[in-house]
Amino acid sequence: MTGNVVARRYAKALFAFGEKQGAAELQKYGEELSRLAEVLGGSPETVRFFRSPVFNRDEKKAVLGKVLEAAAVSPAMKNFCDLLADKNRLPFLPDIAGAFGKLLDAVNGVVRGRLVTAVELPEARRTDIKNKLEQQAGKKLELDYAVDKGILGGIVLKVGDRVLDASLRAQLDILKETIKRGE
Repeated sequence: MTGNVVARRYAKALFAFGEKQGAAELQKYGEELSRLAEVLGGSPETVRFFRSPVFNRDEKKAVLGKVLEAAAVSPAMKNFCDLLADKNRLPFLPDIAGAFGKLLDAVNGVVRGRLVTAVELPEARRTDIKNKLEQQAGKKLELDYAVDKGILGGIVLKVGDRVLDASLRAQLDILKETIKRGE
């Protein structure tokens, strides 16, 4: 819980700074944070290093410098990461990137979701479904696609905290409950 609060606070601060710099810089910060989160996500030992109280701030900043160099970030992002190092908040960087991404999506009118089907959909069908959902929502939609043979057929769409379960498995479960109640 505390990590989420910390991540949102730092993400909001960077977002406010980026808004003052302009929309292009705001997008750039989002991309750089995503790259850094990707680097740290691929290296759990680096996150453990940043969490460790055994190493001092200077040692952590030296490692951070190498990570920032590999990610090729802007001077403003380097300063932001140095601030995180000074405040011992580097382990929260992936969470900060996620919170920043949500703020960026809200400003850009983008909604993220997940579409689960029983079989792999061809690209043309994916595009058709996405376009229809965008028309209904009136917003730009970014969908992750997944396959779950357990739903038997149909789709399960998760957007934000809403779930549309139009799967055959759900319909069979409803039918089973109706039969149990004797309706």
